[in-house]
Amino acid sequence: MGLSGRIPRRVDTATKHALLGLVGEAVAAGWTVRRCAATLELTERRLWRWQHRRADGRLDDRPSGGGAVHGVLDDEIAQIVALFHEWGEIDRSHRKLAHRGSYLARVWVSPSTVRRVLATQGLVLDQPPSPGRTRRTPFPDWVDRTPNSIWIYDTTHFPRSKMAVTVVEDLVSRKWLGHHVSSEETSTQIEIVFTAALEAEGLDEELNRRLDGLVPIDEDDERRPILLAVSDNGPQMTSGSTREFMTLASIAQHFGRPGTPTDQAWIESLFGHLKRERPHLNAITDPAILRAELHTAQAEYNATRLHQGIGYVTPNDEHAGRGPTIRKARRVGLDRARQRRVDTRQTARQDDQEPGPDHVG
Repeated sequence: MGLSGRIPRRVDTATKHALLGLVGEAVAAGWTVRRCAATLELTERRLWRWQHRRADGRLDDRPSGGGAVHGVLDDEIAQIVALFHEWGEIDRSHRKLAHRGSYLARVWVSPSTVRRVLATQGLVLDQPPSPGRTRRTPFPDWVDRTPNSIWIYDTTHFPRSKMAVTVVEDLVSRKWLGHHVSSEETSTQIEIVFTAALEAEGLDEELNRRLDGLVPIDEDDERRPILLAVSDNGPQMTSGSTREFMTLASIAQHFGRPGTPTDQAWIESLFGHLKRERPHLNAITDPAILRAELHTAQAEYNATRLHQGIGYVTPNDEHAGRGPTIRKARRVGLDRARQRRVDTRQTARQDDQEPGPDHVG
């Protein structure tokens, strides 16, 4: 039999027959079954089970494993398949189909069970095509990364006062150029806020000079805009009235990707800081008070608050061109402070040194 020591946990049918024959001969010679089991290092219970199974013709080992007692039943499998054919095109997900079954009180199974049953039946759910990755359209080549070359604008809401605030920000310097508070969101509000911002920045004079030069204004020409206006694809931004105004004002438009607010991250950051640092604005119900608070917030945002995105200077500093000087002064100051600390400690160490025996005073 090729066996030595304890009988393995699993042996083939021929080995079982040989062992049972050996035990039969020993019992015929006067041995007991218990003594035979102890000699073979085989449990007596296992030996008796083999004998009963041999009598029934079932001595072969059954396949390992077997069905789980909590496995799905045939009628549940049928319900899962039926749900696939009835709701597969609508739900398109094994998770939704699992919840659909309990929603309709037809079958209660886990999503993984639905997925496994469908795979066993060769059924595949059609997934909707995923949208391809898109890239943000770059700014035109003629745009300079200097203040008053790229403006970004958007509208935020204050529900308690039922007001919408359209804000224009300089994308380079992050200066809050202007805003308009209104209960409406149309091209009119955009025209108002842009007109005020152009006058405040002195760009209306540049516009007038271009118009006096008899340049045609009934068509877009990216070779001659005074600045680029960046926005999302809101209806008031893409309307024909806004387009006409921007053309008359010699402003080129640039739109972000639909459903991608990160393309307008600069203005979204302004709105986020405004509402997070001044939460009382969301509780104001009087539009007049909201307008006054926004003017105060604009002045503080531009002249007091250090902006991380432009190197920890104020937007007014960056807009006026003082930002590089301030950042350079900080770097120089850091170097000088480090050198002063080094010199101070080196001097202190020299003063603390005690004269040695060979020191000559």
